[in-house]
Amino acid sequence: MVFTQSDATASLLAAMDFIPQGLAIFDAGLRLSVSNRRYNELLSLPTDLTRSGSALFDIALYLAERGDFGEGDAARLAIERINTLTASPTTVTLRMTSAGQTLEFHSSRLPDGGLVISFSDVTARVRAEQQLEQGNQSLERRVGERTALLTQVNRELEIARAKADAANHDKTRFLAAASHDLLQPLNAARLYTSTLIERAKSTGFAELANSIEASLTAVEDIMSALLDISRIDSGALKPQPAAMQAQDLLKKTEVEFAPLARERSISLRIVPTLANVLADRSLVGRIVQNLVSNAIKYTPVGGKVLVGLRRRGNRWRLDVIDTGIGFNKDQQRLVFAEFSRLERGARMAQGLGLGLSIVQRLVTALQLTLEVDSVEGRGSRFSLYLPALRNVRVAGERELPVAEVEFGTLNLKVLCVDNEIAILEAMEGLLTHWGCDVRTALSLKQIDRERLLEGWYPDLVLMDYHLDQTSGLDAIEWLRHNVGGHLPAALVTADRSAAVRSLAEDRGIAVVTKPVKPAALRATISGLANQSGRSVRAG
Repeated sequence: MVFTQSDATASLLAAMDFIPQGLAIFDAGLRLSVSNRRYNELLSLPTDLTRSGSALFDIALYLAERGDFGEGDAARLAIERINTLTASPTTVTLRMTSAGQTLEFHSSRLPDGGLVISFSDVTARVRAEQQLEQGNQSLERRVGERTALLTQVNRELEIARAKADAANHDKTRFLAAASHDLLQPLNAARLYTSTLIERAKSTGFAELANSIEASLTAVEDIMSALLDISRIDSGALKPQPAAMQAQDLLKKTEVEFAPLARERSISLRIVPTLANVLADRSLVGRIVQNLVSNAIKYTPVGGKVLVGLRRRGNRWRLDVIDTGIGFNKDQQRLVFAEFSRLERGARMAQGLGLGLSIVQRLVTALQLTLEVDSVEGRGSRFSLYLPALRNVRVAGERELPVAEVEFGTLNLKVLCVDNEIAILEAMEGLLTHWGCDVRTALSLKQIDRERLLEGWYPDLVLMDYHLDQTSGLDAIEWLRHNVGGHLPAALVTADRSAAVRSLAEDRGIAVVTKPVKPAALRATISGLANQSGRSVRAG
């Protein structure tokens, strides 16, 4: 079968009705040559305008009069529409019909001057784009609102942070004053009580004196704990790790706690070590102090407490082991909580249950590891892991730890300087009872004005840190310049900061913290006497 050109044209025209877009072809005179069914449906044209030969102007005029091109003169609107379609070789336009549809028109000029117009219903697409645009605008508006809100919140946070920093600064200054002013009268009371205890031995007042001492110790422990917690929480305690000999820490522990252990008939064993560690001397010392204090406090009479170090890889494990009451795993979280104590422990010893809370805070601040192993009724092991140092020369601590003190007579000349009269009187009474020749002064001016050092050369000086007109460190330097450069001295202070201790150590000055513990004071005095070449005679 042979198809002619007319057959092909007829087939093409028939196929046009199946195209989803409207399609129309106009000749060079802009008269309709052919259109498909979709063209007629979308434009809703009357039959006479869909016939071949219909003028494009007549079609446009009909649509204009129907309102498809908007308001205005129909003829003018029709001409403007035709100009839009024919002005360029190809055009793409959108327009909305009177029925609310959105049509997208594509027009192209033919080589002979004719015009091809195709169009489709894009109402759904346009609505989707409009919705997307509205969504984007809404999102941008919400982002803008959230950004403004976030900016405001950040501004308020900055203000709040500034206020918090100022409050912390004020709190730090308050704590510094509190640690001095609150502990000063307690220091004097402890010194008076120590003298009373020694003089009341073998008398009816001995038990009363010991009860007073126990009450003052409880007050001191509570105040020190609360001050430590406040310092940690306010950020006033700044870790300053440095190379140190662990043996110095153990010696101080032995000097401080051997008398208490002996009093409770508890065997306190300190294992010597050559370990060098990287640690903050003051803060780690506070951790060990709390752990050993707890071990002795909660170990029954006749029990044992062991303190020593074991090498574990690149760390040293500092163990505090006791044969005390212990606790089970379910109680472990409870023992570290503030103001929380186990029932059996509360029956054994007084306190607020702050010791292990402080330990946990300090361990966190120092970024160390604390390991706990305890069996109820058998004892506990608290292990603090410290970074090990190898082949490092470590400067020894200037505060002189000595062996356990013999309570004999001290044949020493001691100069005491403090801006509190009550403390001077209490210190003088205690030192005189120990056999010392004591002179006291409130300031350097009083020493100079009353010529206290004429014909009298002290073996050592005990100097308060907070004096009215100068610091105790500067006062010691003045005395050494005027009396002798090798004058042994100890700084007696309620300031437990690492900065003060470091300044004292740099000048070769020992440190005794307030409230003064008689055993620690006597140990320091004995060490300073040995430093000066004076012997301490036991009575």
